[in-house]
Amino acid sequence: VNTLTAANAQLHNPQTTADLLGSSGKVFIQKSQQGGGSPMIRGFATNRLLYAVDGVRMNTAIFRSGNLQNVISLDPFAIEKTDIYFGPGSVIYGSDAIGGVMSFNTLDPKFTPKQQTQVDGSTTFRYATANKEKTGHAHVNIGLRKWAFLSSISYSEYDDLLMGKKGPQSYLRPFYVERKNGEDVVIRNENPRLQNPSGYNQINLMQKIKYQLAENWIFRYGFHYSTTSHYARYDRHIRYHERMPLYGEWDYGPQKWMMNHLQLSHQSKSRWFNDLVIRLAQQEFQESRIDRNINDPIRRIRSEKVKAYSVNVDLLKKINERKHLFYGIEAVLNRVISQGSDENINTEVSQVGPARYPQADWTSLGAYLTYQSTITQSLSWQSGLRFNENRMEAEFDTTFYPFPFTHTKIDHRALTGSLGLVFKPSSKWILSANAATGFRAPNVDDIGKVFDSAPGLVVIPNPNLKAEIAYNLELSVAKLVSKSIKVDFSAYYTLLDNAMVRRDFALNGADSIYYDGVLSRVQAIQNAALGQVYGIQAGIEVRLPAGLILTSDINLQNGEEETDDGITSPSRHAPPAYGITRLQFSEDAFEVQLYAVYSGGKSYEELALEERLKSEIYAVNSDGLPHSPSWYTLNFKGAYKFSESVAINIGIENMTNQRYRPYSSGIAGAGRNLVISLRANI
Repeated sequence: VNTLTAANAQLHNPQTTADLLGSSGKVFIQKSQQGGGSPMIRGFATNRLLYAVDGVRMNTAIFRSGNLQNVISLDPFAIEKTDIYFGPGSVIYGSDAIGGVMSFNTLDPKFTPKQQTQVDGSTTFRYATANKEKTGHAHVNIGLRKWAFLSSISYSEYDDLLMGKKGPQSYLRPFYVERKNGEDVVIRNENPRLQNPSGYNQINLMQKIKYQLAENWIFRYGFHYSTTSHYARYDRHIRYHERMPLYGEWDYGPQKWMMNHLQLSHQSKSRWFNDLVIRLAQQEFQESRIDRNINDPIRRIRSEKVKAYSVNVDLLKKINERKHLFYGIEAVLNRVISQGSDENINTEVSQVGPARYPQADWTSLGAYLTYQSTITQSLSWQSGLRFNENRMEAEFDTTFYPFPFTHTKIDHRALTGSLGLVFKPSSKWILSANAATGFRAPNVDDIGKVFDSAPGLVVIPNPNLKAEIAYNLELSVAKLVSKSIKVDFSAYYTLLDNAMVRRDFALNGADSIYYDGVLSRVQAIQNAALGQVYGIQAGIEVRLPAGLILTSDINLQNGEEETDDGITSPSRHAPPAYGITRLQFSEDAFEVQLYAVYSGGKSYEELALEERLKSEIYAVNSDGLPHSPSWYTLNFKGAYKFSESVAINIGIENMTNQRYRPYSSGIAGAGRNLVISLRANI
């Protein structure tokens, strides 16, 4: 488990929660556009990772296998603690928790033992030069003896992102498209390092209430709301045909997330439990895609809404000081509402168009049991089981595509388990071994989506999918070499059976169909024969003289997917080797950190088969083939507290002004970036 605290966020000043995860050195972040951030953990990403907010599942039935940016809906200023769990977590979290779990705990209202009301809070203002970021945040806590209220608001504006000077020429943006006088006009970019269009803005709101019902009963209510502006999908804007832009526009509509969350906590000494937590949550997700070919008057708009309802009951029974029992149940319902329209921008006439998804309901019912036991002072173990049932019903519209089906129903059951041992032969050694299974049931995105994954390719529904099952083994060692040196090392292997991947398919016997006016080869999500991911994570901490601390984390992973016809492809979501090395110093009110972020590269042969088709996002090698070059950045962060109430943070990111693009990303990273923030506490 890797934990990120609010103190980590204050020093590193991440613009988004995706950037916060990336600062851990154990999570790789892919971005298709500036308003993006898709985590990769141990060779898995997107809907093979589980997101939880205050214990509530955030994954929905339309979390896709393509890159996700839902994590940016969370406000990094409002996060108190982030726990990153590595490997399958399906016993506790159910479907999707194959590669890992990211559990976000937001700020909790605080009571006061005093008779009088206590008010405290914080405000932050931040500016960054690479994208002319302007961010303001404020939160306030009002505490009474039995009531507490917490309000939080953040607003950010980001201009187009400026890339660095030193790097591949193919990343430059020589021109962009603007609509003028009823025509799409290709305009020369006066500064090719400026990634136009990539700017957007975002607002986050949070309101929480906590009430002490009785001595051992606490009630909590939380309201979360986040919305972005429209923002361009930058990797589509740099897709060209005969050296000219392919699209006149390609935007995401506002990404909206709202959650109402009720939580009841109770402590007891009953025979059944010591701690009881009941969570009721209602969430709503909205997203849309707006695109139009260059000089084509037809704008395609595809809008999605997911209404998610969940109930969780979690219990802890302390049998004695050495034996603990965790158990609980979960019920989840997702209702998917998908619409399509085609608008003529010249006549402003709209008509119904094909929807991205079928109208569908996706449900999950699960129960779990986990047992922890400390056998001796040096040996402990944990085991767990979960039974889960997933159901889905979908209605397909054949108005626009001649699917040979109009209705599908899927019912999947899974039994998953985990077993872990921890051995501490001395105060200087920790040895652990874990074996676990995980699963991912097909969701609406897997079974029912129609979209273009790459030029000349169209993905269509496949109602015959089965769940993919993961088998994971992990061995870890932590050693206190001396009073000043600590090292840790983990090796893991995950076998993915029935892995769901995109492969060639047929519709009514045809291997190609016309999609948005382009003859495209038909593909579908299918259960491949086999997938595997293996790798290592290693870290070191050295306490140097004069209060200096040196830390370093490195991640190496490799993955392969094998289809039923015997073709093997590198895994798309296994990034190159990457890591972070830091040298930090802190004393009283002063803290500084110098650090390097680095990533290996991938040759053309090492790219996944589908990645090789995305030449627009990669650099070009001497043979004219796409590849992902290695890169690094040198960075500085410093913080100084003038008093308990006022502090300033200054950072210089990418000090050597490297031009780089993280693996599989559609947008280049920021060039040299000066970040200044001022924080005031009340």
